Amino acid sequence: MEIRLDDNYFMKQALIEAHKAYESGEVPVGAVVVVDQKIIARAHNLTERLTDVTAHAEMQAITSAANFLNGKYLKGCTIYVTLEPCVMCLGALYWSQLSRIVFGASDPKRGFLQANLSPHPKTTVEKGVMEKEASDLLNTFFRSKRK
Repeated sequence: MEIRLDDNYFMKQALIEAHKAYESGEVPVGAVVVVDQKIIARAHNLTERLTDVTAHAEMQAITSAANFLNGKYLKGCTIYVTLEPCVMCLGALYWSQLSRIVFGASDPKRGFLQANLSPHPKTTVEKGVMEKEASDLLNTFFRSKRK
């Protein structure tokens, strides 16, 4: 019997990555890339550690997945990310030609939806998967920074 893992399972894996970011003082965003029910890349924000504004979880995951597949296109892959991708990350996701983008929390200030941008025409988007868990982690992080 084949066990089919669902969006919640993979988003939990992205949340594990987000917790790693949180523990190291990074904005807690995590991502995993999946193909054929297998995680091929795991990443979290590294902007502080690398002093690189482009070191978002999605960017790290795209690079890792492309290296794993030995190619620049991620057709047939799904990225699970705990926060709605920003405009920069959507551009990279667009060019990588992922089949699906699944995200947890919306980002009404910097997310691609508020900018009225669309992913690649062959990419579908699913939003709100484990939104509460992702939002709670982000809110806890930013509350601790405002003290």
